[in-house]
Amino acid sequence: MKHLKKIVGAVVLFVATTSFVQAQNKVAHIDVTELMSAMPEMKAAEAELKKLQETYGADIQSSVTEMQNKYKQYQNEAATKSDEENQKRMAELEGFDRTIKEAQQKAGQELQTRQVALLGPISDKAKAAIEKVAAAQGINYVLDSSQGSGVIVAKGTDLLASVKKELGF
Repeated sequence: MKHLKKIVGAVVLFVATTSFVQAQNKVAHIDVTELMSAMPEMKAAEAELKKLQETYGADIQSSVTEMQNKYKQYQNEAATKSDEENQKRMAELEGFDRTIKEAQQKAGQELQTRQVALLGPISDKAKAAIEKVAAAQGINYVLDSSQGSGVIVAKGTDLLASVKKELGF
C-alpha cells in the first residue's frame, strides 16, 4: 500500500510538472497594421495605388461629364427631332451609361488585383520578420493586437520595436 502511494504521488508530481512546463509557453503581441503602415514599401505601394485610383477616377469622370453633356444636348433638341431619332439617342445614352458602369467595375477589379500584388510581398516580409524575432526571443505564440483583431488585453511582450529593428527602420 505504501508503495502504491509513492507511485501515485510520483505520477501526480509528473503530471503537475509537465503541465507547469507546458504552461510556460511564451506569448507576445504585435500591431501588424501599425508595423505594415510604418514600412517604407507600404508608403510606396499606397502612393502607387492612389495614383492609379486617381487615373481611373479621372477617366470615368470625363466619361460621365461627356454623357451628361450629351444628355443635356439631346434634351434641348428633343422637340425638334422625330420620335425615332429621340429613341435612338436614348438608346445611345443607355449604352454610354452601361459602358461607364462596366469601366467602373473593371477599374475596381484592377485596383484590387494591383493591391493584392503590391501588398502580398510586404505582408510576407513583415510575417517573416515577426517569425524571426519571435524565434530569437523564444516566443511560441504571437498575437495580432491590431484594432478589431480580437485581442482584448495586450500587456505581454510587444514585438513591434524589435521587428522594426529587424526590418531596418
